[in-house]
Amino acid sequence: MTGNVDRVQQDWNDHSDWWVAEFTGGVDPEYEEQIVPMVVERLSGAGIVLDLGTGEGQVARALASAGNTVVGIDPYLQQIHVAVGRSGGPGYAVGAAAAMPIASGSVDAVVACLVFEHIDDVDHAVAEVARVLKPGGTFMFLLNHPLLQTPGSGWIDDQILDPPEQYWRLGEYLDEAITMEEVSKDVFVRFIHRPLHRYLNSLIDAGLVLRRMHEPAPPAGFLDLAPQYDAAASIPRLLILELRK
Repeated sequence: MTGNVDRVQQDWNDHSDWWVAEFTGGVDPEYEEQIVPMVVERLSGAGIVLDLGTGEGQVARALASAGNTVVGIDPYLQQIHVAVGRSGGPGYAVGAAAAMPIASGSVDAVVACLVFEHIDDVDHAVAEVARVLKPGGTFMFLLNHPLLQTPGSGWIDDQILDPPEQYWRLGEYLDEAITMEEVSKDVFVRFIHRPLHRYLNSLIDAGLVLRRMHEPAPPAGFLDLAPQYDAAASIPRLLILELRK
């Protein structure tokens, strides 16, 4: 397992520049129009917030601007270097989700934005979230939708049928799977698919209680990038769970 984790960490460090260029600094409509505004709306003024898997800190900076004291942790040193260079208020530390360098019961909220799809030890990571939260604290958990963004899922434009059909194909939802996906030319990222019950049972076992669930439609800016897929507006890309300790 150690060798595998080391390889994954090297992959993410190698792709740090790609991530920063493609998904930060206002260039990604999904973050700009949906993810960051929703996180800020739900956690504005929460108090001490931990941004788990902070990357280069775009969510952490937005939360700091909303009046929170924010700490961002990430296992990838190159991402932390970028985050520190961009400043904006948060403090940062290198750390893993399954062994956070954070005191027990010390934070009012934890946010994990598209992080758990890359974490092997999901149960220890969830237990760590519960450990660092104060009683009554909030966990805002954002995932690529486990059902609708399953490996093998995707938009099908079937011009063979008469009349032609467009539809969203679902992959093998119940099977946990690790895939290496080419997310851009020569950029491969490791994803771990788990069905929703796998996450929910882990959260329940850690003493976290589901309060709200969101399945937002893709934002307009994202849909504008592929206008031929207008009907995809009814297929959520994100699943957002709000939980309390």
